[in-house]
Amino acid sequence: AFALNDDDYKAVDVAVLPPFTDIRSVQTLVDGDKYDIQYGGQDVSVHASGAYTGEVSGPMLAKLGCTYVTVGHSERREYHAETDEVVNAKAKAALAHGLVPIVCMGEGLPVRQSGEQVAYVLAQLDADLAGLTGEQVAGLVIAYEPVWAIGTGLTASPEQAQDACEFIRNLLRSRDPHKAELVRILYGGSVKPANAEELLALPDIDGALVGGAALDPDDFGAIVA
Repeated sequence: AFALNDDDYKAVDVAVLPPFTDIRSVQTLVDGDKYDIQYGGQDVSVHASGAYTGEVSGPMLAKLGCTYVTVGHSERREYHAETDEVVNAKAKAALAHGLVPIVCMGEGLPVRQSGEQVAYVLAQLDADLAGLTGEQVAGLVIAYEPVWAIGTGLTASPEQAQDACEFIRNLLRSRDPHKAELVRILYGGSVKPANAEELLALPDIDGALVGGAALDPDDFGAIVA
């Protein structure tokens, strides 16, 4: 936050998504020093309440002042076997408690190598947004994260990233042409200061879902700038 200035905050929305155990500390710092930074959770339960030991619910995150929560991150899908149906339920749970879901989707390397990435991602998008109104979709954030480019040092080329985000935007346009332009589409996958400017200049990429580089304050500040 010290590296950012008022012009940075006016130009972009800056949000951090710490582990659950650090959200209260982030809340205290943001509120105490009046930083124009939003924050949120890395996951949310499909259940608002009940005996679900270890789950963190929407009401819990809302009470901590969270704005955003990621749903369907590739690691949740891979390591916790989260299906598109679960992602859809989590998006609805977030919305029900005033949280903005950042709905993550993207293909693995075998899908990319087979040339099926467009159909794969669009099927994810359709399933993840099933049953949501145009108004709800307009307030969402979509994060395209090619799994083969997360933590590997590989980055989708600007053309690959733009193509995927354009296909996502076009599907949203087919659902509701007026609301589609309001949806923010992020690119995630080894985003760093060296490639952020080129990626963020692309017409259908509205921001970045930053992973490892967000752990370095200088790198994160440079990406925001």
